[in-house]
Amino acid sequence: MPETSLNIGILAHVDAGKTSLTERLLFHTGAVGALGRVDDGTTQTDTLGIERRRGITISTGVVSFRAGDRTVNVIDTPGHADFVAEVERALGVLDGVVLVVSGPSGVQASTRILWRILRRLRVPTLVFVNKLDQAGVDPAGVLEGLRRKLSPAVVPMVTAGAAGSVRRRPREAAGMVEEIAEVAAERSEELLAGYVAGKLDHALVWRTFRRQVAAGEAFPVFLGSAMTGAGVPELVDGIVDFLPAAVPGDELRATVFKVERGSGGERIAYARLRGGTLRLRDRVNLFRRTGDGTAGRSRRRVTGMTLAGREVTRADAGDLVRLRGLGDVRVDDRLGTPDGLADAGLFPPPGLLSVVTTRPGAETRLHQALRELCDQDPLLGLRVERGALSVRAYGEVQIEVLLERLREDFGLDARFAPPEPVHVEKPVGVGEAVQFLDRLGPGDPVATVGLRVAPGRTGSGVRYEPAVERGSLPRAFHTAIEQTVYRTAACGPRGREVTDCVVTLTHSGFQPPHSTAGGFREVTARLFLLALARAGTRVYEPVDRFDLEVPEFAAGAALIALAKLEAVCEPPVAAAGFARLGGTLPAAATADFRRRLPSLGQGEAVFAVEPGGYRPWRPARGGR
Repeated sequence: MPETSLNIGILAHVDAGKTSLTERLLFHTGAVGALGRVDDGTTQTDTLGIERRRGITISTGVVSFRAGDRTVNVIDTPGHADFVAEVERALGVLDGVVLVVSGPSGVQASTRILWRILRRLRVPTLVFVNKLDQAGVDPAGVLEGLRRKLSPAVVPMVTAGAAGSVRRRPREAAGMVEEIAEVAAERSEELLAGYVAGKLDHALVWRTFRRQVAAGEAFPVFLGSAMTGAGVPELVDGIVDFLPAAVPGDELRATVFKVERGSGGERIAYARLRGGTLRLRDRVNLFRRTGDGTAGRSRRRVTGMTLAGREVTRADAGDLVRLRGLGDVRVDDRLGTPDGLADAGLFPPPGLLSVVTTRPGAETRLHQALRELCDQDPLLGLRVERGALSVRAYGEVQIEVLLERLREDFGLDARFAPPEPVHVEKPVGVGEAVQFLDRLGPGDPVATVGLRVAPGRTGSGVRYEPAVERGSLPRAFHTAIEQTVYRTAACGPRGREVTDCVVTLTHSGFQPPHSTAGGFREVTARLFLLALARAGTRVYEPVDRFDLEVPEFAAGAALIALAKLEAVCEPPVAAAGFARLGGTLPAAATADFRRRLPSLGQGEAVFAVEPGGYRPWRPARGGR
């Protein structure tokens, strides 16, 4: 059973046609009887009303079709940068990806950002050049752009004919085999020797190429049109031929990557089974990462299961399954084991924070609604401070979507204040603080605690590491120390959230019956802040990594505008009448620059951003 399941993603920049391609794949394979259209709001994956109106994908959609002896689960992910978290979660459950590139537009700035992410994760990737039927598309030029801007290891599997038609390249043709050998020999000494000697073993060439595609090192390219269906049969064959199914384990392990509301308001979870078997009515352990850094656990009974659009009583490793009965399940929860809970995400959390308000008397409903939305997207990070509600966001489009969802799904008219950047603190050195049992003051809790604070890896968050014997303290006291470290990290010496920090427990001791968990919490909070103060901290501001393409004549004006917004730019690269700029920009300034861009580039500029982490903050610069 696991060998017949394949989970793929459809990724692309906005308007490349990925949702239309998903519809065409479903129609071509007989999964649906009628072809849905984005313009008509009849697509299978854009199920939210706001998605149908805007014609964009906001949340991850999951549909399935059969190809040969495999069930292919297709995950249609958002293309807008504000929903990069959805893309991150989708990538975590995929066996491979189809990256859609618009034929008329070619490789866009946002395409390059997606490509960087896919290569960092080594996700097997096929490329589909869409909209081949549109006038003026130059297939040879697009392929050259793929080689130049993405990777030289791309190989077309088809050729373009007249009027947007597509022809399959014969697999055994000498030209085809030689082209593949030229690419694959770069990473295969055995193949290189045969290539240089002019003796190519066709079976070895294809076997090596397939292995490199599975490793995310080589990339088959398909051409066609989602609107006409040209090239789609060849793409389906390529999905089955090149993308490998993951090797499953025996123990039940599953990751929840999407949560939606059912018609009765209940939560429905989408999970990828990485190992074992799940049956209807099973009681399963559900694990989640709590706010204090530990793994919480609960027991839930599966009351409903849907696989590939049909009700089932069993799911196996490799399957993408839709589950009911998991209660307050959240995105990123794990079923079976807590494996992977502590893994850091691919992207930092949103760098902007906005206060949310509503009409008097509806505050409780607003709180409940925001909590529901944050369970569907944990990175929104709901905060409650002095009675005020706030959430984190990547940008203005995400905030607009949240407004519409609050209105449509919960009947709430809410207002979002202009977003402010979320600054963080990071330690710049090493600091230690210790309290010993034999040196207690009159009012000190009876506890020995020693903490060492040191800088952590960028993007690692706060990591707690006990360096004492577990038996040196009762389990409740160890838990109290660990929980307090994570809770206290929410506000460091400079009043900001602490991140990229390693906290080590260096000393421990207790004295029954006088020691208590509450006493360990009190001591830990005080010593953690003292160790941070001794290490020294620095405040950082969130930045976005940007890619910008503008006509050459507009490059100077763009550089000046970016400099005024305190961007750090790399040297521009000019080609074919356009200048490509890259660098980092304060997250709080991204929306401002996006608004200026149409006039700067006279409508021809392409701007894409992704979360870029943090950089040191200097308050004197504009007072931010």
